[in-house]
Amino acid sequence: MPFWHRLVVVTAVLLLTAVVARLIDRRIARRDLAPGTATRYRVLRRSITTAVAMVGLLSALLVIPQVRAVAGGLLASSAVLGIVIGFASQRTIGNFVAGLLIAFTQPIRLGDRVELEETAGTVEEIGLTYTFIRTDDGARLVIPNEKLASDTIRNSTIVSLEKVAEITLQVPLDKDLRAVVELLREAIAGEREPNVTVTALNGSATIVVRARAAGPIEAERLESELRIRAHERLRAAGVFG
Repeated sequence: MPFWHRLVVVTAVLLLTAVVARLIDRRIARRDLAPGTATRYRVLRRSITTAVAMVGLLSALLVIPQVRAVAGGLLASSAVLGIVIGFASQRTIGNFVAGLLIAFTQPIRLGDRVELEETAGTVEEIGLTYTFIRTDDGARLVIPNEKLASDTIRNSTIVSLEKVAEITLQVPLDKDLRAVVELLREAIAGEREPNVTVTALNGSATIVVRARAAGPIEAERLESELRIRAHERLRAAGVFG
């Protein structure tokens, strides 16, 4: 077979592989899924797409006679090759297997609020070998899956994405604390599970205001809103000058 014929065949096989991988990816893609289901689908899609791409690439290369000859020699010494590849890719394979375990046992899920080695953030992406966590300052923490599967992780949203929004206020001790608490309760009366408590009387009264939000992002927004409401209500009542 002339060289250009082989080149056409290789190109056709690669294009067909790309199309098949894309169709499979679209076929199994889902939207608006629960965090657990979305995590499984994300890893499954990438695993299948990678497998299809590798099979297509090998099929294309085997069209070339020289490559087939090399492949035959490698297969003849497959035991040695397997040992060499096993040692060389031990960490990569470990990360891949850990990624599959994370996807199906789900100690963490997409969107979970986690803390690892005193660094807190939100799980943004779970790849085949690495997981990306977005920290509170907007940076990305890239962690090998093997480390996630073996280390202790604090997951604040493993049971539910709901989170309590909490703000702390300092009120002068010469103010009527009962009246202040009632004003704050009125300000958050429309929220889920509202709660206002006086937690300390050291130099000034420490008052904690809490309400439940649908998730970490919603909790941050609600905390900002609670601060504004509390300030407006207490300033109007003369508590804050």
